[in-house]
Amino acid sequence: MSTSTICILVAIVVYMAGIIWIGFACAKKNKNTEDFYLGGRKLGPFVTAMSAEASDMSSWLLMGLPGVAYLTGVADAAWTAIGLAIGTYVNWLIVAKRLRIYTHMSSNSSTIPAFFSNRYRDNERILSVISAIVIVIFFVPYTASGFAACGKLFNSLFGIDYFTAMIISALVIVIYTALGGFLAASTSDFVQSIIMTIAIFVVISYGIISVGGIDKVMDNATSMAGYLSLFKSHNEETGAAVSYNALTVFSTLAWGLGYFGMPHILLRFMAIEDPEKIKLSRRVATIWVVISMAVSIFIGVAGNAMVKEGVIDTLKDPERIIIKIATLISNHGVIAALVAGVILAGILAATMSTADSQLLAASSSVSQNIVKEVLVKDLSAKMSMIIARITLVGIAVIGVIIASNPNSSVFGIVSFAWAGFGAAFGPVMLMALFWKRSNMYGALAGMVSGGIMVFVWKFIIRPLGGLWDIYELLPAFIVSMLFIIIVSLITAAPDKDITDEFDAVCAKMKN
Repeated sequence: MSTSTICILVAIVVYMAGIIWIGFACAKKNKNTEDFYLGGRKLGPFVTAMSAEASDMSSWLLMGLPGVAYLTGVADAAWTAIGLAIGTYVNWLIVAKRLRIYTHMSSNSSTIPAFFSNRYRDNERILSVISAIVIVIFFVPYTASGFAACGKLFNSLFGIDYFTAMIISALVIVIYTALGGFLAASTSDFVQSIIMTIAIFVVISYGIISVGGIDKVMDNATSMAGYLSLFKSHNEETGAAVSYNALTVFSTLAWGLGYFGMPHILLRFMAIEDPEKIKLSRRVATIWVVISMAVSIFIGVAGNAMVKEGVIDTLKDPERIIIKIATLISNHGVIAALVAGVILAGILAATMSTADSQLLAASSSVSQNIVKEVLVKDLSAKMSMIIARITLVGIAVIGVIIASNPNSSVFGIVSFAWAGFGAAFGPVMLMALFWKRSNMYGALAGMVSGGIMVFVWKFIIRPLGGLWDIYELLPAFIVSMLFIIIVSLITAAPDKDITDEFDAVCAKMKN
């Protein structure tokens, strides 16, 4: 094993050890399941902002997004990023504070499924159970995408068997998350966001310098038909530009709608200690998201130039472009190798920051919203914690099995799971927070119809091509919203105590 490889390995091991230590440190602060799942609602504004965005971006930021830009140009990546940037800002602006207040006033709800049932006085907990099922269905493949990213990383660097690498990574994530719960996940996510930031700036700087400057990068990009256009994409096989119509633009921008339904992000809103600090969190989060996505897209553009200039050998998997660049950096001495280790730890950080939150949200849905609320209502606090941790491990195992294919696409898996949450939960969350007339039946109809439409559009309608070839989140979101409105209006109006609570939340927002 070369000196550079040893240095990289040392940096990654130190990083993993540090994350596990955070888990042990936070474990002592978990006195009950509310602490385990929501950190006792004691997050500060910076941790809230950066942990929310780190858990949002995942390995998609450092692998999926640069890979798309590398292969097809800026259009797909840029419109996706624009949609996400808008979605991030709007979500913080209109949802964050209201959700923090509403969940506290509505029986101090500690999970998204519990909030839906408490908001609509669903005594049978039907909304909780359906929500929990939706979370498990879509979070398992989402978590699998993170494990796939880890497998690709270690396989590329050390030649470790892809499946073995996934197991090791999953074990680290499970250990610190099961120990420290939400507080460990949020604290580690804050640290991981810093590592991710360092990684993307070092990589893009090296990439530009290695090909001879920014002019070389741009010359390469402009030489490819449609590569730099926002309304065309580049076809690598034919070398031709492919038209990018208005419908495709709106479809891609629809990624931003997903934010209203992302449990692992919404939980951060619920956990902030002081609702009045949300404005500061919003500014920090939005600035970081815009800068990090812009740099990640340009990494893909620079990476393409590096391949064309012969700096990097032919790249079979575009999603490994950052791994390739980091490996090149490691060849320039011990210090450079340690820096490369930090970059690669950044990929792990991106992966872990999402996987830990997803595992927590999924395990809380099963243990709290299905087992404790429906099956065994008199569970002790100790047994609830045990079940939560067992569920977390079980979901991780399923995620590893799904991601066992080394050719799985991080971008593809994330895009489907994102659509699922955005359509099943997004409209329900917006109507629950802003429409007093919405009721339980409308929420249930919207949740089910949105989730089903994601599958129908993805696997039946979208393959038809042409005008039907749009991202499944957009039509599914619209269908869900229509079902909520129509069903709510044709069924009984909500009871007075429900509308009184809604009015109390509105009054609190004005103070």
